[in-house]
Amino acid sequence: MKLKKYILLYLLFVSVIAFSQVNTGKQFTIKGTVKTKENRNPISGVEVSATSGAIVYTDAFGAYRIKAEVGDYLLFKSLEFETVEYRIKDDEDVDVLVEGLDEDVQLSKSALHKMYLDSAKQFKKIDIGKSIDYIRVSLEQLGKRGNNKERAASYALLGEIYQYHKQYDLAVDNYKESLTYSTTGESQLLLANAYLLNKEYKKAEVLFLKIDGSAKLSTYKKIVLYEGLGDAYKGLKNTSKAVANYTKGLDLAKKELVKPKITDLNTKIAEAYGDANQTEEAVGYFENSLKSAKTEAPQRALEVNDRAADFYSKNSLYNEEMKLRQQSLEDIELLESSSKKKAVKRNAVTKEVEAPITRQRINYKIANNLIVQDKLDEAIPYLEESISEAASEDDLVVQKDATRKLSEVYDDKGDYSKALETYKKYAAVADTLYARKEQEISRAERLSKQIAEKQNRITGLEKDKELYESKSSLARTKQDLYTTTSIKQKILIYALVLGMFLFGIAAFFFYRSNRQQKLANNLLALKSLRSQMNPHFIFNALNSVNNYISKSDERSANRFLSEFSTLMRAVLENSEEDFIPLTKELELLELYVKLEHSRFPDKFNYTITTDPNIDVAAFQIPPMLLQPYIENAIWHGLRYKDELGFLNINLKQKNKETIEITIEDNGIGRKKSAELKTQNQKKQRSKGMGNIKKRVSILNSMYKDKVDVNIQDLNSDGSGTKVLLTLKKD
Repeated sequence: MKLKKYILLYLLFVSVIAFSQVNTGKQFTIKGTVKTKENRNPISGVEVSATSGAIVYTDAFGAYRIKAEVGDYLLFKSLEFETVEYRIKDDEDVDVLVEGLDEDVQLSKSALHKMYLDSAKQFKKIDIGKSIDYIRVSLEQLGKRGNNKERAASYALLGEIYQYHKQYDLAVDNYKESLTYSTTGESQLLLANAYLLNKEYKKAEVLFLKIDGSAKLSTYKKIVLYEGLGDAYKGLKNTSKAVANYTKGLDLAKKELVKPKITDLNTKIAEAYGDANQTEEAVGYFENSLKSAKTEAPQRALEVNDRAADFYSKNSLYNEEMKLRQQSLEDIELLESSSKKKAVKRNAVTKEVEAPITRQRINYKIANNLIVQDKLDEAIPYLEESISEAASEDDLVVQKDATRKLSEVYDDKGDYSKALETYKKYAAVADTLYARKEQEISRAERLSKQIAEKQNRITGLEKDKELYESKSSLARTKQDLYTTTSIKQKILIYALVLGMFLFGIAAFFFYRSNRQQKLANNLLALKSLRSQMNPHFIFNALNSVNNYISKSDERSANRFLSEFSTLMRAVLENSEEDFIPLTKELELLELYVKLEHSRFPDKFNYTITTDPNIDVAAFQIPPMLLQPYIENAIWHGLRYKDELGFLNINLKQKNKETIEITIEDNGIGRKKSAELKTQNQKKQRSKGMGNIKKRVSILNSMYKDKVDVNIQDLNSDGSGTKVLLTLKKD
């Protein structure tokens, strides 16, 4: 009812807004498409103008959005068709279908496919959603048959899009799909590198070796192959094979004078040796990499300097690290003086987008170098400079780390007032960074959901194609059979008859299985219904009636039996429901406890207390969920006491969305009660409580942790029991 109410209010709100727009002469946005009437192909580049002055053009999907007013005329102009006019009556969408297009003017499906791929490439880095949409439309242009190479190109580009945006698992899936249509050495390399990025090193190794043994590759692709194979072995912790393949690639790069790869491979060999703790070899190759990088663009030297400095820091070569850090500061100064970017955001060595190499990061790393050498006074200016630059560049990560480190330095120096003051600044920056990270995570979740929806649509296209091909294959098979001899025609008829017969049998068994399943569900429901009330309670309740009758207390017997039948009827009515109003459940519990008290008046007294601030009617609870815990309290705790016990049932508000229901008894306790039971009673109790746990677990999985139950001893000596049930609103 609430949902219907909100929908009606929303529709009323939208109607009021629309009415006000229509009658005040304000502009609103008209959107629509322009397509061919015959085959619904979109027409791009159509001029759409409104008499109020706005002019737009249709995109690759034939879509447009334009500002207009009621009474405006929309004019659709193109060399491909006669001008179309449309008068605006309201803010509805305006889709235009045109006819009479010259076939020579219409783009072929292959040309449209290429155009959409070009558009996808254009949006690859700036809008992943649009880029994926263009891929989908490119596949739609190919139809169900389509050219396999063109289809492979679409999936390969989709893999590149996902790879750029770090969706490596989806990149792998789409590269694989591309290879099902067209297998080339280049497409196999794309998949192998995607395996590397997805950390599937063994699969990458197998595919690289396969390419090396079969594909004809250019020299540059050979270098890429050996580099990738080295990355795979490095991921598999096989340093010797990693270095061997990096060296093969390096030799080819030197032979062909491919300078970027000479730098990359020297660096990777150095890092491989570094991972294997072969420091001397690593230092030699880092020196080669640094020399090679100096012959390239300044950014390259900056990248390699940073990688080498990190290695020197890791291996306690602090003087060498300090020289490289200082050189990096000079390189950044040179880049800034040349009016270039202040940060290099792409690491050409690793081919991944990493943290930018900035002045504040380098100052922070220099400070860490000095701190490790216990040069705290020298480190402080670098930390302060790093904090200042990070603040001006809005680099919260470095600002946070540098501020925390500065606080630690002051603490180590014994300047506790400055340490505390700096730590407060650190806490403030950390809070800001945390809030920003939460926003980024939220945006990432929305993007992942959007990507999944778009990928599912593309997957649906592929399934439609497979179904179409399956149907086409079946049609061709039938046609072949019809053109053969009469004997084969009879065989076909017999096969069809047999197929229909088998289909009928399958339908019969499915129908029977469905009926059996429904029967099993009904039996399960009945079993659940029977388990909701303890058979001992029903049996003992009827004995109580018999006891009243034997005492000629007909009035008490009638009263007890009437109340008992009311309880049983309510249980039966609610047995099919997952949840019932809490008010109804409380009524049943009051009746149940009253019946039990009438049977054991000398064993316990009870109270049921409800916080007057609770809106009980607003909560829902699984039917008869509380009864087994109350029954346990009476039958296994209070019944065995020599003196009069108590049973307290209390409902209180935890917060606006949650209430707590407490069931307390001062009985003999769970441990002592278990000792008094027979083996058969223990087994029955275990099953009963196990069914309750399963029921709560299933309901929580369906209704998002609506119910939580906690059972504990009331007193430290093990006597008494407390059941705390937490119930949330819908």
